[in-house]
Amino acid sequence: MRRALALAAAAAVVAAGALSGCGERKERLGPSKTQQLQLLLDFFPNADHAGIYAAQAKGRFRQVGLDVKIRAPSDPAAPIRQVAAGRADIAISYEPEVLRARDHGLKVVAVGALVQRPLTSLIALPASKIRRPADLRGKKVGTAGIDYQHAFLQAILQRAGVNPASVKEQNVGFNLVPALLTKKVDAILGGFLNYEAIDLRQRKKNPVVIPVDKAGVPTYDELVFVTSEQAARDNADAIRSFLGAVARGTHDLQAHPGDVSALLKANPDLDPKLQKAAVKATLPFFQPPSGKPFGYQDPAQWRAFADFLRSGGLIRGGAAGAFTNALLPGQGP
Repeated sequence: MRRALALAAAAAVVAAGALSGCGERKERLGPSKTQQLQLLLDFFPNADHAGIYAAQAKGRFRQVGLDVKIRAPSDPAAPIRQVAAGRADIAISYEPEVLRARDHGLKVVAVGALVQRPLTSLIALPASKIRRPADLRGKKVGTAGIDYQHAFLQAILQRAGVNPASVKEQNVGFNLVPALLTKKVDAILGGFLNYEAIDLRQRKKNPVVIPVDKAGVPTYDELVFVTSEQAARDNADAIRSFLGAVARGTHDLQAHPGDVSALLKANPDLDPKLQKAAVKATLPFFQPPSGKPFGYQDPAQWRAFADFLRSGGLIRGGAAGAFTNALLPGQGP
C-alpha cells in the first residue's frame, strides 16, 4: 500500500549491452577527502532500506569518504524528478517508473538494483476462496489505480485463462488492505509480500500471496538506485563507492538480521515486530544472481519488461540507456 502511493507518481551512460568489454574496477576504499551525497528515498524509511541504514550505522559510507544524507521525499512523485534536475545525487525508485520517466524525456538512469525481484503481489484472504489466479473469475480486485497495475492484472488473467470481462477491477486508492479487510474487494493487487502480506499474517488473517512474476508478469527489479545521466558520467567514482558501501552494509545486516535498531532510529514510528519480520523476508531480495556484483541488473530482464510495458501502450521506447551495470562495485572501464 505504501509503495502504491510512491508508484502512483511518476543514453548517454554506457548501456548494459556494451558492458561485455569492461574490465574490473574497484571502488575507492579509503577517503581522500569527504564528499557529500544526497540520497532521496522512494518513501519513508522501511525494511527495503535496511541495508542502507546498516551501512550508515556501521560507518561504511565514511570508510569510502562519503557523507551520505538520506532524505524521505515530501512528495513520493519527486525522487526521479529531483535527480533529473540535479537536486539529489541518487534516488530510489522503481523499474517501471524509470522506463516511464525516460519515455517522458527525463535523462535518468538506473545504476543498480536494490530489490532484485518483484515484491508486488496479488493478495487475498481465505474467505474469498482465491487460491490461484484462475480463481479470480467473477471476483473483484482492488488496485491503487496505477496504469501498470492494470497491465499486471490483465497479464495475470491472460496467463490463467480468465476472461477479463468476468473480473471487476476497482480503484481503491491507497486503501488496499482496508478494502480487503472490509470485503469491499475479494483480492488486492499492489500490496507487497514483505509488508502488507506480513502485516496480514501477524493479524492472523492467513493471506494467500502470489507475487506478480509468478502469475504472468515478466520479472523486474522492484527498487533501483537512480541518478541523472550527467551525474553517472561526472560522479561515477562516488556512485560506485556508495554502492559498494551499501553492499557491505547489507552484508552486515545479513550477519545480524534481527538488529533493526538503525532502521528504527531513522523512523521511530515503525512497528519493531513487523520490521524484523519484514527485514528477514526482504534480505533474499537484495542478493544478486550467483557470480554477479551487488546491484546487478539483468539486461535481458530489462528488455523483456520494457517490451511488456510497450506492448501495453505504457511506454513507446525500450530499455536501451535506461540502466547500466558499469558503476557497480568492481565494474567499470
